[in-house]
Amino acid sequence: MNNDLRLKIAEMVKRSGEGHIPSSFSIVDIIEYLYRNVLKITPETVNSEDRDFFILSKGHGCGALYVVLNKFNFLSDQDILDYSTSKGILGGHPDSTKVPGAEASTGSLGHGFPTAIGIALGIKIKKKSNRVFALLGDGECHEGTIWESANIGSNQKLGNLCAIVDWNQSASQLMPIDDLPGKWESFGWDVTVIDGHSESELKNFFSNISFDFQSKPKVLIAETIKGKGVSITEGHGAWHHKVPNDEEFEIIKQELSL
Repeated sequence: MNNDLRLKIAEMVKRSGEGHIPSSFSIVDIIEYLYRNVLKITPETVNSEDRDFFILSKGHGCGALYVVLNKFNFLSDQDILDYSTSKGILGGHPDSTKVPGAEASTGSLGHGFPTAIGIALGIKIKKKSNRVFALLGDGECHEGTIWESANIGSNQKLGNLCAIVDWNQSASQLMPIDDLPGKWESFGWDVTVIDGHSESELKNFFSNISFDFQSKPKVLIAETIKGKGVSITEGHGAWHHKVPNDEEFEIIKQELSL
Protein backbone atom coordinates (compact mmCIF):
# COMPACT_ATOMS: atom_id res chain seq x y z
CA MET A 1 0.00 0.00 0.00
CA ASN A 2 0.99 3.60 -0.69
CA ASN A 3 4.52 3.14 -2.00
CA ASP A 4 4.02 6.36 -3.99
CA LEU A 5 3.45 8.24 -0.74
CA ARG A 6 6.45 6.59 0.90
CA LEU A 7 8.64 7.69 -2.00
CA LYS A 8 7.35 11.24 -1.68
CA ILE A 9 8.23 11.20 2.03
CA ALA A 10 11.76 10.03 1.24
CA GLU A 11 12.10 12.71 -1.42
CA MET A 12 11.03 15.39 1.06
CA VAL A 13 13.58 14.26 3.63
CA LYS A 14 16.38 13.89 1.08
CA ARG A 15 15.72 17.30 -0.43
CA SER A 16 15.46 19.17 2.88
CA GLY A 17 17.85 17.19 5.08
CA GLU A 18 15.19 16.87 7.77
CA GLY A 19 12.64 14.27 8.80
CA HIS A 20 11.83 10.86 10.25
CA ILE A 21 11.44 8.38 7.41
CA PRO A 22 10.80 5.14 9.39
CA SER A 23 8.24 6.70 11.73
CA SER A 24 6.39 8.17 8.75
CA PHE A 25 6.52 4.91 6.78
CA SER A 26 4.90 2.97 9.62
CA ILE A 27 1.80 5.20 9.81
CA VAL A 28 1.19 6.40 6.27
CA ASP A 29 -1.17 3.51 5.43
CA ILE A 30 -3.33 4.34 8.46
CA ILE A 31 -3.49 8.07 7.80
CA GLU A 32 -4.21 7.60 4.10
CA TYR A 33 -7.05 5.20 4.91
CA LEU A 34 -8.55 7.64 7.43
CA TYR A 35 -8.60 10.56 5.01
CA ARG A 36 -9.84 8.42 2.12
CA ASN A 37 -12.60 6.51 3.89
CA VAL A 38 -13.30 7.67 7.43
CA LEU A 39 -12.79 11.32 8.30
CA LYS A 40 -15.59 13.77 7.63
CA ILE A 41 -13.37 16.61 6.48
CA THR A 42 -12.39 18.13 3.16
CA PRO A 43 -10.23 21.10 2.12
CA GLU A 44 -13.45 23.12 1.97
CA THR A 45 -14.59 22.07 5.47
CA VAL A 46 -11.20 22.12 7.18
CA ASN A 47 -12.39 24.82 9.62
CA SER A 48 -16.04 23.74 9.81
CA GLU A 49 -17.53 23.35 13.28
CA ASP A 50 -18.99 20.03 12.12
CA ARG A 51 -15.73 18.41 10.95
CA ASP A 52 -14.08 15.34 12.38
CA PHE A 53 -10.83 15.98 14.23
CA PHE A 54 -7.59 14.10 13.53
CA ILE A 55 -4.58 14.74 15.76
CA LEU A 56 -1.17 13.27 14.99
CA SER A 57 0.17 13.02 18.52
CA LYS A 58 3.46 11.44 17.34
CA GLY A 59 4.29 14.63 15.49
CA HIS A 60 7.71 13.53 14.29
CA GLY A 61 5.89 11.25 11.82
CA CYS A 62 4.40 14.31 10.14
CA GLY A 63 5.91 13.43 6.75
CA ALA A 64 3.11 10.88 6.44
CA LEU A 65 0.47 13.46 7.35
CA TYR A 66 1.86 15.98 4.87
CA VAL A 67 1.86 13.66 1.86
CA VAL A 68 -1.69 12.52 2.66
CA LEU A 69 -2.87 16.12 3.03
CA ASN A 70 -1.25 16.79 -0.34
CA LYS A 71 -2.94 13.76 -1.93
CA PHE A 72 -6.35 15.03 -0.84
CA ASN A 73 -5.66 18.66 -1.79
CA PHE A 74 -5.30 20.22 1.65
CA LEU A 75 -1.69 21.05 0.68
CA SER A 76 -0.25 22.04 -2.69
CA ASP A 77 2.65 20.41 -4.51
CA GLN A 78 4.63 23.58 -3.82
CA ASP A 79 4.01 23.14 -0.08
CA ILE A 80 5.64 19.71 -0.34
CA LEU A 81 8.59 21.10 -2.31
CA ASP A 82 9.08 23.81 0.33
CA TYR A 83 9.07 21.33 3.22
CA SER A 84 11.52 22.37 5.96
CA THR A 85 12.67 25.50 4.15
CA SER A 86 12.40 29.10 5.34
CA LYS A 87 9.72 29.88 2.75
CA GLY A 88 7.51 26.88 3.52
CA ILE A 89 4.74 26.18 6.03
CA LEU A 90 5.74 22.56 6.70
CA GLY A 91 8.34 21.81 9.33
CA GLY A 92 9.76 18.77 11.06
CA HIS A 93 6.73 18.87 13.35
CA PRO A 94 3.24 20.08 12.34
CA ASP A 95 2.30 23.67 13.21
CA SER A 96 -1.45 24.11 13.66
CA THR A 97 -1.16 27.85 13.00
CA LYS A 98 0.18 27.22 9.50
CA VAL A 99 -0.84 23.77 8.25
CA PRO A 100 -4.48 23.27 7.14
CA GLY A 101 -5.69 20.04 8.73
CA ALA A 102 -3.18 20.08 11.59
CA GLU A 103 -5.43 20.36 14.65
CA ALA A 104 -2.56 20.58 17.16
CA SER A 105 1.12 21.52 17.12
CA THR A 106 2.71 18.25 18.14
CA GLY A 107 6.19 16.81 18.43
CA SER A 108 6.87 16.86 22.15
CA LEU A 109 5.50 13.39 22.82
CA GLY A 110 2.54 13.06 25.13
CA HIS A 111 0.95 16.41 24.24
CA GLY A 112 -1.30 15.64 21.28
CA PHE A 113 -3.36 12.93 22.95
CA PRO A 114 -4.36 15.10 25.95
CA THR A 115 -5.46 17.74 23.43
CA ALA A 116 -7.65 15.12 21.72
CA ILE A 117 -9.16 14.22 25.11
CA GLY A 118 -10.01 17.87 25.73
CA ILE A 119 -11.60 18.27 22.30
CA ALA A 120 -13.65 15.10 22.74
CA LEU A 121 -14.82 16.20 26.18
CA GLY A 122 -15.80 19.63 24.88
CA ILE A 123 -17.76 18.03 22.05
CA LYS A 124 -19.56 15.77 24.52
CA ILE A 125 -20.44 18.71 26.78
CA LYS A 126 -21.88 20.55 23.77
CA LYS A 127 -23.66 17.36 22.64
CA LYS A 128 -22.26 17.64 19.12
CA SER A 129 -21.68 14.81 16.66
CA ASN A 130 -18.04 15.45 15.76
CA ARG A 131 -15.71 12.49 16.08
CA VAL A 132 -12.11 12.66 17.31
CA PHE A 133 -9.21 10.48 16.18
CA ALA A 134 -5.70 10.61 17.67
CA LEU A 135 -2.67 8.68 16.44
CA LEU A 136 -0.02 7.92 19.06
CA GLY A 137 3.31 6.13 19.03
CA ASP A 138 3.90 3.09 21.20
CA GLY A 139 7.05 4.75 22.55
CA GLU A 140 4.94 7.79 23.30
CA CYS A 141 2.83 5.54 25.52
CA HIS A 142 5.66 5.65 28.07
CA GLU A 143 4.69 9.27 28.78
CA GLY A 144 2.67 9.75 31.95
CA THR A 145 0.34 12.23 30.25
CA ILE A 146 -0.93 9.44 28.00
CA TRP A 147 -2.23 7.41 30.94
CA GLU A 148 -3.58 10.43 32.80
CA SER A 149 -5.52 11.23 29.63
CA ALA A 150 -6.59 7.62 29.12
CA ASN A 151 -7.98 7.63 32.65
CA ILE A 152 -10.02 10.77 31.93
CA GLY A 153 -11.24 9.35 28.63
CA SER A 154 -12.59 6.24 30.31
CA ASN A 155 -13.97 8.04 33.35
CA GLN A 156 -15.85 10.56 31.20
CA LYS A 157 -17.04 7.88 28.74
CA LEU A 158 -15.65 9.64 25.71
CA GLY A 159 -17.18 7.27 23.21
CA ASN A 160 -16.73 9.93 20.53
CA LEU A 161 -12.97 9.34 20.62
CA CYS A 162 -10.83 6.73 18.87
CA ALA A 163 -7.15 6.48 19.71
CA ILE A 164 -4.83 4.66 17.30
CA VAL A 165 -1.48 3.39 18.57
CA ASP A 166 1.30 2.82 16.05
CA TRP A 167 2.67 -0.40 17.58
CA ASN A 168 5.92 -0.51 15.61
CA GLN A 169 7.86 -1.87 18.60
CA SER A 170 9.78 1.34 19.28
CA ALA A 171 8.72 0.99 22.90
CA SER A 172 10.28 -2.47 23.15
CA GLN A 173 13.75 -0.93 23.03
CA LEU A 174 13.15 0.42 26.54
CA MET A 175 10.43 -1.94 27.81
CA PRO A 176 10.80 -5.31 26.03
CA ILE A 177 8.10 -6.92 28.16
CA ASP A 178 5.01 -4.74 27.93
CA ASP A 179 1.41 -5.85 27.41
CA LEU A 180 0.21 -2.76 25.55
CA PRO A 181 -3.31 -4.07 24.75
CA GLY A 182 -3.75 -5.23 28.34
CA LYS A 183 -2.62 -1.88 29.65
CA TRP A 184 -5.24 0.00 27.63
CA GLU A 185 -7.89 -2.52 28.72
CA SER A 186 -6.95 -1.94 32.35
CA PHE A 187 -7.68 1.76 31.86
CA GLY A 188 -11.19 0.90 30.69
CA TRP A 189 -10.79 1.28 26.92
CA ASP A 190 -12.34 -0.88 24.20
CA VAL A 191 -9.26 -2.44 22.57
CA THR A 192 -8.80 -3.91 19.08
CA VAL A 193 -5.50 -5.16 17.62
CA ILE A 194 -4.98 -5.33 13.84
CA ASP A 195 -2.29 -5.33 11.16
CA GLY A 196 -1.85 -1.61 10.54
CA HIS A 197 -0.68 -2.18 6.97
CA SER A 198 -3.71 -4.27 5.96
CA GLU A 199 -6.38 -2.47 3.93
CA SER A 200 -8.93 -5.19 4.74
CA GLU A 201 -8.30 -5.09 8.49
CA LEU A 202 -8.44 -1.29 8.57
CA LYS A 203 -11.70 -1.46 6.62
CA ASN A 204 -13.19 -4.07 8.94
CA PHE A 205 -12.40 -2.01 12.03
CA PHE A 206 -13.52 1.39 10.81
CA SER A 207 -16.62 0.02 9.06
CA ASN A 208 -17.87 -1.40 12.34
CA ILE A 209 -16.86 1.31 14.77
CA SER A 210 -19.62 3.22 16.55
CA PHE A 211 -19.50 6.53 18.38
CA ASP A 212 -21.77 7.60 21.23
CA PHE A 213 -21.53 9.34 24.58
CA GLN A 214 -22.36 6.30 26.71
CA SER A 215 -19.77 3.76 25.53
CA LYS A 216 -16.11 3.24 26.27
CA PRO A 217 -13.57 5.18 24.25
CA LYS A 218 -11.94 3.00 21.61
CA VAL A 219 -8.27 2.29 20.92
CA LEU A 220 -7.00 0.59 17.79
CA ILE A 221 -3.58 -0.92 18.37
CA ALA A 222 -2.06 -1.20 14.91
CA GLU A 223 0.82 -3.63 14.54
CA THR A 224 3.19 -1.97 12.07
CA ILE A 225 6.76 -2.15 10.83
CA LYS A 226 8.96 0.86 11.44
CA GLY A 227 10.36 1.88 8.06
CA LYS A 228 7.83 -0.34 6.26
CA GLY A 229 8.54 -0.97 2.57
CA VAL A 230 12.31 -0.57 2.26
CA SER A 231 14.86 -3.12 3.45
CA ILE A 232 17.43 -0.61 4.72
CA THR A 233 14.90 1.47 6.69
CA GLU A 234 12.89 -1.31 8.33
CA GLY A 235 13.55 -1.90 12.01
CA HIS A 236 15.29 0.27 14.58
CA GLY A 237 18.59 2.03 14.92
CA ALA A 238 20.40 4.61 12.82
CA TRP A 239 17.51 5.31 10.46
CA HIS A 240 15.23 6.90 13.07
CA HIS A 241 16.27 10.44 12.04
CA LYS A 242 18.65 9.65 9.19
CA VAL A 243 18.77 11.46 5.85
CA PRO A 244 19.62 9.07 3.00
CA ASN A 245 22.74 9.69 0.95
CA ASP A 246 22.61 9.37 -2.84
CA GLU A 247 23.32 5.63 -2.83
CA GLU A 248 20.77 4.91 -0.10
CA PHE A 249 18.17 7.04 -1.85
CA GLU A 250 18.59 4.99 -5.02
CA ILE A 251 17.88 1.82 -3.01
CA ILE A 252 14.76 3.46 -1.54
CA LYS A 253 13.55 4.49 -5.01
CA GLN A 254 14.19 1.05 -6.50
CA GLU A 255 12.43 -0.88 -3.74
CA LEU A 256 9.41 1.42 -3.66
CA SER A 257 9.07 1.20 -7.42
CA LEU A 258 8.77 -2.61 -7.50
